[in-house]
Amino acid sequence: MSSNKDEKFMQMIKATVLRPFDSSLPDLNGLSILVTGGTGSFGKAFIRTVLDRYEPQRLIVFSRDELKQYELQQDISDDQYPAMRYFIGDVRDRDRLEMAMRGVDVVIHAAAMKQVPTAEYNPFECINTNVLGAENIVQAALRNNVKSVIALSTDKAANPANLYGASKLASDKIFIAANNLRGDDGTKFSVVRYGNVFGSRGSVVPFFKKLAAEKADAIPITDPRMTRFWITMEQGVHFVLSSLKLMEGGEIFVPKIPSMKIIDMAEALAPGTPLKMVGIRPGEKLHEILITIDDARNTLELDDRYVISPAFHFWSNSPYEAKGSRPVSDEFFYSSDTNTEWIDIEMFKSILNDD
Repeated sequence: MSSNKDEKFMQMIKATVLRPFDSSLPDLNGLSILVTGGTGSFGKAFIRTVLDRYEPQRLIVFSRDELKQYELQQDISDDQYPAMRYFIGDVRDRDRLEMAMRGVDVVIHAAAMKQVPTAEYNPFECINTNVLGAENIVQAALRNNVKSVIALSTDKAANPANLYGASKLASDKIFIAANNLRGDDGTKFSVVRYGNVFGSRGSVVPFFKKLAAEKADAIPITDPRMTRFWITMEQGVHFVLSSLKLMEGGEIFVPKIPSMKIIDMAEALAPGTPLKMVGIRPGEKLHEILITIDDARNTLELDDRYVISPAFHFWSNSPYEAKGSRPVSDEFFYSSDTNTEWIDIEMFKSILNDD
């Protein structure tokens, strides 16, 4: 890659959320941390990061898949890491959640039903996990006096066009409103909302890689205009940790991350392979949005992120004003097609090589 490309790539990385977080991470030493969906892509990356950086008292994996827990235990055993706990349970089961959260200081809620077509076909299951499960997390955390809860959201929750997005919007509202129930010194609840994660299960990256490895005749593309926000797994974990440090309770944190055209991604992963246009699936968007124009009036901008503040009468922006925040314009919205930061084919290849 040329020196100009090297410089451009480094500028893109500096503009995203990776670098600024190392200086503003929380102290998790000696704390008890529970991760719902702990055997998922994010959960595993988060757990490894915490074990690398900190010495927690307990680090609890809460998930319902016995096989995935067994496989994770082979990699991160409680013999090698005495803080590790493996807890079989479902976020639909409030009693089990309450038992798992005893003595817990921090909850990272990453469990969700995430596949758009699956949610469309199984709406009751989606609501039970994503909406009622969120309520169960709130109730269990309040009853156990958990200090902080961060819930992972999705760009699909902003102006949703499918049930998955609508269920996550409802989940976001539940976690934000939970701050009305906490009292002066109770549990703080906040939300982290970001886009697609490179290489995570269910993302288009491993799908395109598989087709390229199989030397497929064509790569299916829903629409040549389609764009998406992208973030690396390491960036996502660091963003959650830094948001845990910043949170006052009630915010939705949105990172400043780059966009990419899906056709560029296909070319990077399967160079020269013909593209086959298959049309947008039901519930799928042409472009993703992380902040709507209706949220602009409550949105603050920091150097590395946006903070959507809650519309509570008791909420004060002063902690963020002290950090140099500034309000966005009333016409602001944050969409993948109008983003100012972009990943091109060469940049994307460099990200894959780094991974």
